[in-house]
Amino acid sequence: MANTKSARKEARKTMKLTLHNRGVKTRLKTLNKKAHAALEGDDVGAAQKAVAATVSAHDRAAKTNVIHKNKAHRLKSVFNRALKAKS
Repeated sequence: MANTKSARKEARKTMKLTLHNRGVKTRLKTLNKKAHAALEGDDVGAAQKAVAATVSAHDRAAKTNVIHKNKAHRLKSVFNRALKAKS
């Protein structure tokens, strides 16, 4: 339990940010699954849209330090390579 006023405030901020970041990470996982499913399917246009949405979300998450920038770059590379192989 936090003892000082600033520590209590920091604990509140941490809880709020943790909830926000958890939502962002959940959204990233969902977009990853949708992109993988689209890449497995036959429609190239749908795969391009799904990969674009996933790449954009990873960029935004990396920009706000929800995920590490290298992880975002790695996943972008994986999706773009798979999309190129599909085309």
